[in-house]
Amino acid sequence: MEKPAVLKTDGSDFPDVLDYQSGFGNHFSSEAISGALPPDQNSPLICPFGLYAEQISGTAFTAPRKLNQRSWLYRIKPSVTHEPFKPRVPAHEKLVSEFDRSNTSANPTQLRWKPVDIPDSPTDFIDGLYTMCGAGSAFLRHGYAIHMYAASKSMDNCAFCNADGDFLIVPQKGKLWITTECGMLQVSPGEIVVLPQGFRFAVDLPDGPARGYVAEIFGTHFQLPDLGPIGANGLAAPRDFLVPTAWFEDASRPGFTIVQKFGGELFTAKQDFSPFNVVAWHGNYVPYKYDLSKFCPYNTVLLDHSDPSINTVLTAPTDKPGVALLDFVIFPPRWLVAEHTFRPPYYHRNCMSEFMGLVFGGYEVNCYHI
Repeated sequence: MEKPAVLKTDGSDFPDVLDYQSGFGNHFSSEAISGALPPDQNSPLICPFGLYAEQISGTAFTAPRKLNQRSWLYRIKPSVTHEPFKPRVPAHEKLVSEFDRSNTSANPTQLRWKPVDIPDSPTDFIDGLYTMCGAGSAFLRHGYAIHMYAASKSMDNCAFCNADGDFLIVPQKGKLWITTECGMLQVSPGEIVVLPQGFRFAVDLPDGPARGYVAEIFGTHFQLPDLGPIGANGLAAPRDFLVPTAWFEDASRPGFTIVQKFGGELFTAKQDFSPFNVVAWHGNYVPYKYDLSKFCPYNTVLLDHSDPSINTVLTAPTDKPGVALLDFVIFPPRWLVAEHTFRPPYYHRNCMSEFMGLVFGGYEVNCYHI
């Protein structure tokens, strides 16, 4: 039987242009080799090219159709063919996923901090992660964590998988080249990328040292906010969200390590092949990126100020209508026009905690922050 072509990279040679598919929540399909997608079935007795069919689910099988998220991957070797997971040694001491009073402390004071320095020692994305704050529990599947990362080198012969929740990554310094099981994503400061729970990925640093923010949510997924009186258009447009196209690596990778985050702890498993061996895939559960400059903000044009929620890009809803587990809100460059009111946004105390980070510009001036 015909074997798939060999496509591989050593992490130092990046394509000049990547192809993407567009849309938010669409059902996508992509194949790196024509004919690799089964035409009539998800899991035929024999897949084209002798590939293995795997389904990755982001929701329960029985979730309502409009909420159900899953994709079918067609890969050269099954993802389960690795050694048993073992606790990572040394342990990562700066990651937190359980936010109860036994292992964390609360402080109601407003806090500010300076950006951390890029480590002098070689530090990849995984080791460069550290938790700033959070609430809830990864084990209870409800809550969130806010992390930051500061990395000085690309991930080498390893991939990361977050079994606790979704990562929303906001680069602040340095471009990220992210290889996923669905394909490749290039993400620069001013863009965001969402890596859903369960997907394996690797982060390379084509421009050198990198730093940024990470929002992690447990037990739910991001979605576009309802627009209400705004109408059919505005804020983040679904067509501006980009997902990768199929790309695969068919090569022996002795000692390749899968690093899995589970319950806030890191575990490792060895395998002798790349996890990025998916030749074709289809579904609506997929990594995606978004260029924040495409966000269409709305603003006050007469008196008083709109609530900051008017700038929501993505939201992670709860079962309580109108209440989010986490909102991702941006304040891009925009006109601030209002009569008979103090121009800067009003001071407010509310039932939600706010974590603000600067991407471009200067703090407390017309800037670009989240």
